[in-house]
Amino acid sequence: MSKAIQDFIPIEEVRDGIVILRDGQMRMILLASSINFDLKSVDEQEAIISQYQNFLNSLDFSVQFFIQSRKLDIRPYVALLENRLREQLNELIKIQTREYISFVKNVTEKTNIMSKSFFVVIPFVPASIIGKKGGPLGFLFGNRGKQSSKESFERFEENRSQLEQRRSVVVQGLARIGIRTIMLGTEELVELFYKIFNPGDANVPPASQN
Repeated sequence: MSKAIQDFIPIEEVRDGIVILRDGQMRMILLASSINFDLKSVDEQEAIISQYQNFLNSLDFSVQFFIQSRKLDIRPYVALLENRLREQLNELIKIQTREYISFVKNVTEKTNIMSKSFFVVIPFVPASIIGKKGGPLGFLFGNRGKQSSKESFERFEENRSQLEQRRSVVVQGLARIGIRTIMLGTEELVELFYKIFNPGDANVPPASQN
């Protein structure tokens, strides 16, 4: 019997912009801007490399850099142009808009135009799952025990505070290189993971409220 795709997804829930894995580990994900390194002068390139090395050496925790490449969906842009074409009264502008729409369609049909998104994943392993039966994996086989809603909330807030401290370090370190970052919220995370696990589906379900 084939298993549902949910059985292969290691995510337990997304709460307040924090990804909670099935083994209790937590992840915070930042969306990062990019730098056109090739357009920089030699001195600027060397400075960026040096700052990046300093940033990595300053970390006392691991981070993951994730690049997502997707074929750019030009259809919403074309639909916008076609709506403006119908509303346009100036005949000359209508001709130019029609030619531009034809040009855009022709280019996108012949060329795969890709969009790239850059993410930084910040992990945190709560103390409650460290040291149980040989480390974090022991949490999978141990007894978690029952917690009250208050205890669960307080523990989550404590762990999130640790993640926030790590985020501050990453944000400041990348800012020195000229890279801006923003934390993904719950809805953005749901959309991101849905597209990762359902690459052929353009419809994204609304995020659950946690």
